[in-house]
Amino acid sequence: MSRSAVVLMNLGGPDSPDAVRPFLYNLFSDKAIIRLPAPLRLPLAALISSRRASTARQIYAQLGGASPLLANTQAQARALEQELGPDHRCFIAMRYWHPLTAAVITEVKQWAPDKIVLLPLYPQFSTTTTQSSLAVWEREARRQRLDVPTRSIRSYPDAPGFVAALAASTRAALDAAGSEAHPIRLLLSAHGLPQKIVKAGDPYPREVATTAAALLRALDRPGSNTAGLDASDLAAVGLDATVCYQSRVGPLAWTGPSVEEELRRAGRDGVGVIVVPISFVSEHSETLVELDREYRHLAEQSGVLSYRRVPTVGADPRFIAALADLVRGLVRGVEMRSNLV
Repeated sequence: MSRSAVVLMNLGGPDSPDAVRPFLYNLFSDKAIIRLPAPLRLPLAALISSRRASTARQIYAQLGGASPLLANTQAQARALEQELGPDHRCFIAMRYWHPLTAAVITEVKQWAPDKIVLLPLYPQFSTTTTQSSLAVWEREARRQRLDVPTRSIRSYPDAPGFVAALAASTRAALDAAGSEAHPIRLLLSAHGLPQKIVKAGDPYPREVATTAAALLRALDRPGSNTAGLDASDLAAVGLDATVCYQSRVGPLAWTGPSVEEELRRAGRDGVGVIVVPISFVSEHSETLVELDREYRHLAEQSGVLSYRRVPTVGADPRFIAALADLVRGLVRGVEMRSNLV
């Protein structure tokens, strides 16, 4: 029986207060994040990580001093292994903190699989996330002479199980808000990108719109209107919803509208909001602190009538089943309904 290694890829996060600064340095020294030559990029990364370390430590202090992303990814890996069966083993490769790609490739070589499937836990493709993770894997695999047939899942913005898991949680939040007298607006939140990266051809906003469109079609709820969506067939879904972006850093122009702008607009419009994180599949600082605490506080200050946040899909069986289908399709050599490389 052939054996397949499945490598779950994500950004990673610091596992202690002392890890915050080197984690930030690894992040900002990535040429996919700061697109400058190394002689300029590396000193700038050192400067940014030094300046941002204190603020970042305060954020992670609210989470017990460390990111929960690895533990959440481990839970997804265990669930996926159970779904796939004993001829598959899941490994975790984080881009900016442990377990780093180089160490994971060593583990994979020791397990000696017949096939490898690279599975980025980014539903929507971006050069700053998926492409960066795949590039470092390819580079390190060549260095370590890992000679095993390898295929990669590029993205899965409208994978049925992913959308079904999102829709179930969103539907529950809508039902909970149904007893309230005021209207409800869905804020479909994704991590932002600098506009210059989008203008250079990054497809991320289009894939975010694909997820948003699929989610709203799956909900099929009565309401008023949609906004910020590129899909032309959304007029019939009847929901007051908008795509917006979070986690902006620095003075550059970023994709918009921002969550902050949409919260202020919701306050002016006299509506409550349900925030749905559609680009994150695990709980971490950007959901547990930024969405749950910072944006909730801003919503209260802005006069938003109610504020709810839908959880990430995590290890929801529908999401895990969707990932398993994608993996099986690659292992069998059958192209699934996703983007593959």
